[in-house]
Amino acid sequence: MTGVKKYKVTFRAPGQVDEVVVSVDADAIPSSGMGLPGSILDIALASGVDIDHACGGVCACSTCHVVVKQGLLSCNEATEDEDDQLEKAPGLTPQSRLACQCIPTGISDLVIEIPKWNRNMVREGN
Repeated sequence: MTGVKKYKVTFRAPGQVDEVVVSVDADAIPSSGMGLPGSILDIALASGVDIDHACGGVCACSTCHVVVKQGLLSCNEATEDEDDQLEKAPGLTPQSRLACQCIPTGISDLVIEIPKWNRNMVREGN
């Protein structure tokens, strides 16, 4: 990424007070090995933010559906495969993306909403 050094990704979950803000350095993007490298899922999991991903982050389900509340234009465009999987997700909005496929370019900060139905209740203890 030319000219981009740092940006923030804020993860929010409806009904929860706390949000997680991850500062991302374009030269050292946090990586979990899940989803496309540098994807929202990859960054989230590497930063301790739990987003369900039943297929392992390979765009074969819709469990990592998130809503990009701010900064959507700074992300890559959705592919046809992603759009096909998104059609299966409940609660779609015009800002819906699969976290495993959505890669921020770093030109602006992002605010990501993780829908309540998306979070794995067993792992979160709810």
